[in-house]
Amino acid sequence: MKRPVITLAFIAGALLLFNAAHFPEPSTYVVGDRAEDFSLRNVDGRMVSLADYPDAKGFIIVFTCNHCPYAQLYEQRIIDLHRRYNAKGFPVIAINPNDPSIVPDDSFAEMKRVAQQNHYPFVYLFDSTQTVFPKFGASRTPHVFVLDKSLVVRYIGAIDDNPETPGAARQKYVENAVNAMLRGERPDPDYTRAIGCTIKKKKIK
Repeated sequence: MKRPVITLAFIAGALLLFNAAHFPEPSTYVVGDRAEDFSLRNVDGRMVSLADYPDAKGFIIVFTCNHCPYAQLYEQRIIDLHRRYNAKGFPVIAINPNDPSIVPDDSFAEMKRVAQQNHYPFVYLFDSTQTVFPKFGASRTPHVFVLDKSLVVRYIGAIDDNPETPGAARQKYVENAVNAMLRGERPDPDYTRAIGCTIKKKKIK
């Protein structure tokens, strides 16, 4: 009886199947995907979900933090976005995704202090288990995801095109996206590259 011939192509195919089964690639949202709701702790101690906003027309979800210089540069602009669009049905939902064991300035206690000190008009949630930001595919602070009322992702990326000087921004991406959605149109562009500090992930032992 002849032994079966095992080719390199067969071995490669088998390895691909093994890797797909045992080490699946993480899936992240792209424009057009429907996001899952979540429940995260706000700085006031209560748990907050998107379902808590039944009258919302959409959401401006901003992954941000305390320590990052880019997040600090955009802090007032994030406040202004909420003040401008919350009444129109698009509240800001700010989420801190960082591991405070790596950056102590991003601890929950510091989140509470910063939110109180700067009079945040929006919720500031803590992704303490770091399970929400990977689903969104957030990688920077700040990183914005604009959702419609059905939680479908309509825009991903930067707030505008000038982190350093708000008044010099030529493209206000998030404002343009929300304004388009309020007109019943699709944002254009619907994707830009987020500029900011990398999210500090918990080290896997």
